[in-house]
Amino acid sequence: MSGGTDFTPVYVASNFIGVATLIPWSMLIQRWLYGVKGATLHSVRSVFRLSVFGRAMLIILPIWTIYMVFFNWYSSYNTMEFRVSDLLAIFAVSVLLAPLQSAGEEYGFRGLVFRIASNWARGPKTSLIVGIVVSSVLFALTHMSTDPWYNLYYLVLGVAFALITWRTGGLEHAIVIHAVNNTLAYIFVILLRVDYLTAIDRSAGMGSKIMLMPCAALVLVTLIIWLGTRRAGPERTPQNRSSIKKESA
Repeated sequence: MSGGTDFTPVYVASNFIGVATLIPWSMLIQRWLYGVKGATLHSVRSVFRLSVFGRAMLIILPIWTIYMVFFNWYSSYNTMEFRVSDLLAIFAVSVLLAPLQSAGEEYGFRGLVFRIASNWARGPKTSLIVGIVVSSVLFALTHMSTDPWYNLYYLVLGVAFALITWRTGGLEHAIVIHAVNNTLAYIFVILLRVDYLTAIDRSAGMGSKIMLMPCAALVLVTLIIWLGTRRAGPERTPQNRSSIKKESA
């Protein structure tokens, strides 16, 4: 904001904390505008389901780690020199705050925006489609890219996360994927000494067919989750009070 161009721990932490504030803001906005408790954004049970989160981590972490290794192997970056102290600080900040930043985007887009947009239409199928389209398009627009490859990626990401959220009845899976992706991305920045500010340049011409790789990874994970819930289907309503207490314990 002050015209600096340095990629520093303060820059990283400020970015993460700023986006993470979408978590309380989304809950407050929902309560203020619609009179609905903020906790309902977690899941259909109005709690953050730790068991669901844990299972999602076991499935997604190895898949996404393999994808990130291949993606960075085939990507080309400009490099820069880092001080060791900055590398250690950025690593610590990334591990601690990147998951919160990722969760902030999920509560904002797959939580609040998805829910509001879905209520603009009648009928479950139409509501689902409207919610997916609006939340995904807004998510892509907020990244302010003018490159078609990047925009394709953001749209696929938005659609995949919205479908996963609906299918699983909560934000846990989407938060895991988003958090693992963002945390690993910053770790690879440190390991490869990437000039991050040029790497995130999303202007026209900066993207390429390499962006089809994360799109394919998103489709694969969505398919795995979809097949994993094929018997139970999407969980739309709370089961009972005892199960809610167990999940929140």
